[in-house]
Amino acid sequence: MTDVSSDAGQTPKPTIDTTVPHSARVWNCLLGGKDHYPVDREAAEKIREFFPGMADIALHSRHMLVRVVRHLAGDAGIRQFLDIGTGLPTVDNTHEVAQRVAPESRIVYVDNDPLVLVHAQALLTSSPEGMTDYIEADVRDPDRILRKAAETLDFTQPVGLMLMGILGLVSDYDEARSIINRLLAALPAGSYLALYDGADTDPAYVAALGGYNKGSGAIPYTPRSPELIAGFFDGLELLEPGVVPVTRWRPEPSPWEEIPEVACAGGVARKS
Repeated sequence: MTDVSSDAGQTPKPTIDTTVPHSARVWNCLLGGKDHYPVDREAAEKIREFFPGMADIALHSRHMLVRVVRHLAGDAGIRQFLDIGTGLPTVDNTHEVAQRVAPESRIVYVDNDPLVLVHAQALLTSSPEGMTDYIEADVRDPDRILRKAAETLDFTQPVGLMLMGILGLVSDYDEARSIINRLLAALPAGSYLALYDGADTDPAYVAALGGYNKGSGAIPYTPRSPELIAGFFDGLELLEPGVVPVTRWRPEPSPWEEIPEVACAGGVARKS
């Protein structure tokens, strides 16, 4: 079963601003997707020019998401996911990974890009046993997110809260932590928080983001230290291996190459 949520109870007509780059579309471009506009491609090229490794960060971050969802739906037994800042559909979306493990899984996606809404029907292709939903909302409005998500998810049962690469768009650290706390307060014990964000560990990456923030006109993205990212998990039971570069969060065994270092760190933790 699928659905697309709006306050009016019907799909709103999206208004897409193609004159200003949007983080979801720029990210889609970096991942090799097709859902972006010239202004987004220009922003992505500027980032690549200053920091060629940006595409690697995008790719490895996506791989971590897949490993996280596989673990939560498998070993942790999670059957509900709230994925905030989902971005545009690509390969191995959260519901696809979760429902391969547990077809009855329910997934609610949240994003504020109207282009994501345009693609929501493709995004929401669910297994018959499960359910997917899409909410158009901003991460800074956790109350709306929780209110709408409760129409699909059962908040008396554990939820996997996914905040993958989105908190860098909230420049104030205390505000970002407040958003997490508000979301987690609505979830029961046994729920999990999974997140990653750009880290300030590579000066070239920080410089590239600085150029993007200054010249693109888009919402600025703020990289943080691994210590600050770890602070998002305060009060939770952090899973091994802790807060690490996304490439080092339970990587798949491979005899052919060394694990690369990337300027993006994250982890997974359980609410007790």
